Amino acid sequence: MRSRATGAALAVPAWAWLTLFFVAPVAMVVWFSFGYKPGVFGTHANDILSFDRYVEAFSPTFFTTFQNTLWVGIIGTVLCFAIGAPVAYWMAFKVKPQRRGLLIALVLVPFWTNFLVRTIGWQVIMAPEGWLSSLLQGIGVLDGPLDLLYTRTAVIVGVVYNYLPLMILPLFVAFDRVGPALREASKDLGAGKVATFLRVTLPLSRPGIIAGVLLVFIPLMGDYITATVLGGAKGNMVGQLVASQFQTAQNWALGSAMAVLLMLVIMVTIGVAAAVIWLVALPFRSRNTLVLGPPQPTTKTDAAASAPVEVTT
Repeated sequence: MRSRATGAALAVPAWAWLTLFFVAPVAMVVWFSFGYKPGVFGTHANDILSFDRYVEAFSPTFFTTFQNTLWVGIIGTVLCFAIGAPVAYWMAFKVKPQRRGLLIALVLVPFWTNFLVRTIGWQVIMAPEGWLSSLLQGIGVLDGPLDLLYTRTAVIVGVVYNYLPLMILPLFVAFDRVGPALREASKDLGAGKVATFLRVTLPLSRPGIIAGVLLVFIPLMGDYITATVLGGAKGNMVGQLVASQFQTAQNWALGSAMAVLLMLVIMVTIGVAAAVIWLVALPFRSRNTLVLGPPQPTTKTDAAASAPVEVTT
């Protein structure tokens, strides 16, 4: 009992932090979402509760922005995984241990620069009068200025650059924990490189893959800095709408409804993706399950105790 009390006491600061800076703000946002904007100079009022703000937030005017945000979030996460997985695999298995620290530091270099500053850097690169446009025109790839800035493609490029390290680091840790012994054992049993990766390395790295996907997808869906700097009107995202409702329109009720809907969209998307992955992997689990029959019983006691044993590989 004393040990449990000590452990609970040590957790009090963490629970207080989460309550004050996560649970309470989210609860306030949910509460504001049922209110309305009281006049021109008011921000919110909750004397009359309704779902009108949710209906307004999911109107055709804003529904397109929700679709665009979900599309950018999925494409950005998939691209981060497609780029980050080979890099993390190479760092974990192909690079000498003495050089891994340097490579990890290079992956972390973007985090040493302010998020807004490095996003503006991409604005300079993709500008029609920028050096990339001049280079592509000089080598004959383009006939005119680069028309990439303030599009959805520019937003995808920006989010992949900004969130790629959050995918590489968990994948590197997951691949590094697999170790060479299991891969060598798989090769000794006759599996090739592809089979070893699909049947050994990838399943054992599943926690790192899940962590990387969540670390990228969740903040990416709420990002509004990248969309504001690189997307303009064509790359509008829900984060921009929420920020504009709180800061410009001063309609906290509508902004809160949009924020709550964004959180629900994120949770539903993650749930659907998890269900799809589980259904796709189900046949492989069934195929890898062997039923080992027990030896023939010699006595009544052995017959009562014996039963088939399922072993999942």
